[in-house]
Amino acid sequence: MSATLVLLISFFVLCLIRVPIAVSLGLSSLFALSLIDFTMYAVIQKMFTSVSSSALMAIPGFIFAGIIMSRGGISFALIEALKSWIGHFRGGLALVTISACMIFAAISGSSPATAAAIGAIMIPAMVEAGYSKRYSMGLVAAAGTLGILIPPSIPLIIYGVVSEQSIGDLFTAGILPGIFLGALLMISAIINARINKYDTLPKESMQERIRKSRKAIWGFILPILILGGIYTGIMTPTEASFVAVLYSVIVSVFVYKEMKFPIFRGIVKESINISAMIFLIIASANIFGMFLTTEQIPQSITQWIESSSTNVWVFLIAINLLFFVLGMFLDAVSIILITLPILLPLLAIFDINLLHFAIIMTINMELGMITPPVGLNLFVVSGITRESVGNVVKGVLPFYAVLILGLIAVIAFPALSLGLVK
Repeated sequence: MSATLVLLISFFVLCLIRVPIAVSLGLSSLFALSLIDFTMYAVIQKMFTSVSSSALMAIPGFIFAGIIMSRGGISFALIEALKSWIGHFRGGLALVTISACMIFAAISGSSPATAAAIGAIMIPAMVEAGYSKRYSMGLVAAAGTLGILIPPSIPLIIYGVVSEQSIGDLFTAGILPGIFLGALLMISAIINARINKYDTLPKESMQERIRKSRKAIWGFILPILILGGIYTGIMTPTEASFVAVLYSVIVSVFVYKEMKFPIFRGIVKESINISAMIFLIIASANIFGMFLTTEQIPQSITQWIESSSTNVWVFLIAINLLFFVLGMFLDAVSIILITLPILLPLLAIFDINLLHFAIIMTINMELGMITPPVGLNLFVVSGITRESVGNVVKGVLPFYAVLILGLIAVIAFPALSLGLVK
């Protein structure tokens, strides 16, 4: 049996018996490497060097900042301010949910964190206002996916490290597509609200709007601080992530006064768990990459593509279908680390801009976040509402069309991704 076949079979068997992805990827790669010439020292060295990147240190920073925001009162203040301004429109609460997800996405870099922070507040509020629970769950799960597209984005950081692209340019490329997808979700929410004639919130006075906006100003400042610092060159993405942590702690403790030590201890524990999982996936994926390089699999695939007359559009359709299937079983970080090293030579053959492809790939990862059986946002929303994952999936179904429409537009019009990149 060939080493490649051993790798594939062992990986899928381990996944089927619910071994964590990071462990499955690492063990299956070790099984395959054991059949060819390699030393354990080289494997261990590869694992450590793969995570010793300053750019990757932005990941725990943004995760930490996002969880502090959701637990320290910042998210609640943002949502209250948005409700005061647009809650009285038809579909206003849905618009608040999408807007809040977009703002939180500009801080956390994580889809599950966005869905958790906003869903815990907005799903009960939407249900109380007359929205169906299924629709409310689906909207939060879908809008939460913007967390990995609107910068800062953890998958885009990983993409930048693997492809050696500027993370600042990748973040810039995600701005317009993120706003565009958010706008599509808002249009669908308005249409749905008019069809179902959902109730609206009472219109608040200008004095009340100003009061709530002043209270929430600390949350609105944070995305400006992060992105402004990165794009002006004052801070690197890594530095910006820890500035966001410091800022979030200060605001939560001294302004909103909701951060107590037991809460902070839980935040630290959750941040460490999530960050450790991501870094273990990165280390395991690099062992996988070590096997691919040794067996010259990327070169073989590249030669096969070069020898065929495949059209660039056929290639893109095939890649999108591949991402959709992988998204059903793997998380975004795993997909990027497994597929990107293989795809990079092919992208060069078809002269596809790496920044543009990063956004295409990320939107596919968004779809994966809401695709069973392993869609992370589905489980997050299920946990918040204590509803079955099946009910969440039914709520998400209408939003697939919206995200796929956005994906097609981004593929067809590269200017959406590249328009702001210098």
